[in-house]
Amino acid sequence: MPALPTLLDNKNIKEFLKSFDYVLTDCDGVLWCTDTVIGQANDALNQLRALGKKIFYITNNSTKSRNEIVAKCERLSFIANKEEIVCSSYVTALYLKQQNFKRKVYIMGASGIARELEDVGIAHYGAEPEPLVGDVYDLKNTMTLEPDVGAVVVGLDPYFSFPRVMRASSYLKDPDCIFIATNTDERFPINKNDLIMPGAGACVKCVETVVQRPPVIMGKPSETMFSLISDKHQLNPSRTLMIGDRCNTDILFGKNCGLHTLVVLSGITKMEDLESWAASTDEDKHKLLADYYLPELGDFIPLLKNEKCQ
Repeated sequence: MPALPTLLDNKNIKEFLKSFDYVLTDCDGVLWCTDTVIGQANDALNQLRALGKKIFYITNNSTKSRNEIVAKCERLSFIANKEEIVCSSYVTALYLKQQNFKRKVYIMGASGIARELEDVGIAHYGAEPEPLVGDVYDLKNTMTLEPDVGAVVVGLDPYFSFPRVMRASSYLKDPDCIFIATNTDERFPINKNDLIMPGAGACVKCVETVVQRPPVIMGKPSETMFSLISDKHQLNPSRTLMIGDRCNTDILFGKNCGLHTLVVLSGITKMEDLESWAASTDEDKHKLLADYYLPELGDFIPLLKNEKCQ
């Protein structure tokens, strides 16, 4: 049976800190929940930076652009600049740019995707409401498709509606139309225990069910994000740490890319999940087990303080 992740403590913190130079950290569920810092995550991350660790913010969230995420970091007292932000909307734009894409994109998602596409000069439309008006069957007579759409990007869609699914699916009827998912997260972490907020994966799966073909996935656990960062900043996987709260994206991403991994239990993954995966005979579940764990990122602070005192 595989071992559970090791709790970071005073006994292993020195060896742990020596094992990496770069930190890739997820955001939602690790650093903040909506607009609230989780514990002392900002102080913990800033202290890791002060130790000389290079920080990158790696998020599947496509609703915001890099500039918007930098502004949020500053508002919540995280040190950040635009070059350190790697979000799925940005990766989507770079992917299409690298494909020498010259046509128009239909966005079934939020404005963050639109802003990143604009930054690389790619035409787009769709990041706005399109509610159902009248009977659903009237759409076959009232809906018209724009010419020269060569890609559909689906992310977390705040304007999700039947017309938007129909429009996205209709473009993808053309087998040459590129189908991109910013990410496939099942749910979005929120700080209300009685509610579940669907993630981008719910929107993606809806379109995928209609068109009967899989998308190209930009976000974790796909290796696309790490390839981008590694190429640009010459990262050594064996000297890189991935911190996340969602094991089937963040930690699996780390494992897929050969990184050290740390799971925090302040978001999606809980201790009972880790125990269940460790006890499972399914080897795919074992891949979800991180190297280390902490209840939350702020628990780094007393460990770092004790380490400095030694």
